[in-house]
Amino acid sequence: MKNSLIILLFFVAGVILGLFHFLPDIMLNNDFSKYALYVLMLLVGISVGSDKSSWKALIKYKYKIFLVPLCVIIGSLLGSLLISFLLPDLEMKEVLAVGAGFGYYSLSSILITEISGQTLGVIALLSNIMREIITLLSSPLFAKYFGKLAPIASGGATSMDTTLPIIVKSSGKEYAIISIFSGIVLTILVPFFVTIILKLL
Repeated sequence: MKNSLIILLFFVAGVILGLFHFLPDIMLNNDFSKYALYVLMLLVGISVGSDKSSWKALIKYKYKIFLVPLCVIIGSLLGSLLISFLLPDLEMKEVLAVGAGFGYYSLSSILITEISGQTLGVIALLSNIMREIITLLSSPLFAKYFGKLAPIASGGATSMDTTLPIIVKSSGKEYAIISIFSGIVLTILVPFFVTIILKLL
């Protein structure tokens, strides 16, 4: 919860700084988000490569472990598809692209901004931040009423890092590896899904 609030405060601070032009012109006239994206992808690669327990999970659970991120992908995109009918101001592919962020607000919002503009990028950022906050606040209820895998599905890509502690607390330590693996798979797939949806659909 604390991390999500800090991130939200940084976003609000950025909006205020940009709105009132409290920043040097070089920051206002240049797009530094592209470089931030490169750094993010490097960090994702490092986290995937260094997490040995995630690779061991492949051997222990075999192919069944892939069903978790697969169901998260299907559920997220199906939910986005249904919601798109309630949002006439947005194209279906735009709503699907936001849903394809799978909770990875930083990466998905940058990608979406690069392809479709700042408005949809902000929608993606806020939507995926809300997904993380809902997971942090509601995981115990999800685990109780919808099963132990529900908090992992709710966390999406964040289930490997920021929401992992509350997922483990709600679902049990035995679900930690599944949560990490699902988060890693979704994190890797976010740039592919977002790009394919916005450019090819």
